[in-house]
Amino acid sequence: MEFRQLESFCAVVRYQSFTKAAEKLYISQPTISTHIRMLEQEFNSRLIIRTTKNIEITPHGKELFACAQKIFTLKNDLIQKWSEENKKIIRIGASTMRMAELKAGDYFQDFVGPLGQPSEFVKEDLEEVKKRKYLFVAGGVGSAPVYPQVKWMHEHGIDVDVIEGSKTKSLLILEDKLKAVAGNLYVTTDDGSYERKGMVTEVIKDLVENQGKKYDVCVAIGPMIMMKFVCKLTKELGIPTIVSLNPIMVDGTGMCGACRVSVGGEVKFACVDGPEFDGHLVDFDQAMKRQQMYKTEEGRAILKFQEGKTHHGGCGNCGGEE
Repeated sequence: MEFRQLESFCAVVRYQSFTKAAEKLYISQPTISTHIRMLEQEFNSRLIIRTTKNIEITPHGKELFACAQKIFTLKNDLIQKWSEENKKIIRIGASTMRMAELKAGDYFQDFVGPLGQPSEFVKEDLEEVKKRKYLFVAGGVGSAPVYPQVKWMHEHGIDVDVIEGSKTKSLLILEDKLKAVAGNLYVTTDDGSYERKGMVTEVIKDLVENQGKKYDVCVAIGPMIMMKFVCKLTKELGIPTIVSLNPIMVDGTGMCGACRVSVGGEVKFACVDGPEFDGHLVDFDQAMKRQQMYKTEEGRAILKFQEGKTHHGGCGNCGGEE
């Protein structure tokens, strides 16, 4: 059983809809169905009865939902506690683990950048930029590249609205810095542990449909799945949207081809031609499939870093065969 399977199950129970659950979690409906099916197989019990009109949660499903809520509460408490203990250094990949071990005075041998093309608005006539109403949407670590753009706007006398989303409060970054340069900052967390509860798309809908906000341009930077659903919504709302495809960049110089993406039917490279593109023209499904290419290699790198020379593959977890 995996956390993502429980998340899918709880979302279906909470929203009483597979379609709604998929939208809220930024994943496809077939993935939601697969997660539910895997849970039912593992527990050897029917959890949800699905009909053409509605869904019914079985007694076992209700029992699992109650337990899952406790599990997620404990998980978030641990994340909060450990993040504070580790000064909010989140160790995910092998490279991140190595960087986290650096001490004051240590340094990187080489640093390459900036890569790709600068944001379009910094090359445009400033007076034209000032005429537009911008909305920036930052998801997770996407807050890092959003901040300097919003700061540039602020320094040039342009107030912009910013939505910052995070899975939970402990993973939220740069809130104070964004608040200092944004016209309005709207913070939301998936689990409701801080400020609003819900996805960034819900905040966009609230601002436009309920508060009457009008935007000429949306800039969205974050996980690929988040940008996909932000673009799906902004297309419906008629808001031109720019996305940054830096999550799929690997080499950064255009040589490896890992960040090849289809934009309006044309082949582009995020690290050379981008990373910013018209979000309504990006083939996100293709890009996300390409993003999965290095998962096995990264898993192998993590285990090698953790276990050193004792790891020889063949464990069934890293994809190694040696």
